[in-house]
Amino acid sequence: MTLTDQRSEAVPGPQSRRGGRRRGRGSGIAGVAAGLVMLLAAVGLQTKALGGTVSDPLSYTGGKGEVVDAQRFSVRLDSFTTARKIQLSDTETIETGNVFLIVRASARSSMKPYHLGQPDLLTPDGVRFAATDRVDSQKTLANVWVQPDIWVSGPFFFEVPAGALPGARVVFKLPPQAGAQEPYRPEVEIDLGLDEAAARKLADSPQDVYSIVEK
Repeated sequence: MTLTDQRSEAVPGPQSRRGGRRRGRGSGIAGVAAGLVMLLAAVGLQTKALGGTVSDPLSYTGGKGEVVDAQRFSVRLDSFTTARKIQLSDTETIETGNVFLIVRASARSSMKPYHLGQPDLLTPDGVRFAATDRVDSQKTLANVWVQPDIWVSGPFFFEVPAGALPGARVVFKLPPQAGAQEPYRPEVEIDLGLDEAAARKLADSPQDVYSIVEK
């Protein structure tokens, strides 16, 4: 597992003086204000140097079968397959002219429960495909509470062209935020490990029907 985007700030703390004059309240407030200015400047300069913004995520990377620790939560991509059709219920089956990619993953949190958001499929040239909305999110891992130190598992579903598979990575993340955005939210990128030949084989040999009907 590799942390692909590391950010750290070093903000000098106040120096203590023995036998020095005790600062008044006004000078203390001024010191706090100066410290905040220095902190904001440091963050701004470092962000500029990294070529990003504080709204950019911190991305942790890994491969299939690896436990990727993003501090708040860990994710492991267990398996993936393709299908022509997905059976949603005893009476409903959906099909596609592209490829259904079904990804099974496991997750756990570190300190408190989380829900994962719907993931993206990211191609080497930066194109992102959202998980399909044709499968109810309640049927996916996004509907399960990710608990501290307890592994939970479930699927995610994509509907993509076969050309999106070579070199693709699945990006696992927290759900979208409303209101003010939290800086540097963690996300996990896991490489499917598909070169051109492996991606072609996967796309050309999908199972006919993948069922999510509970029995």
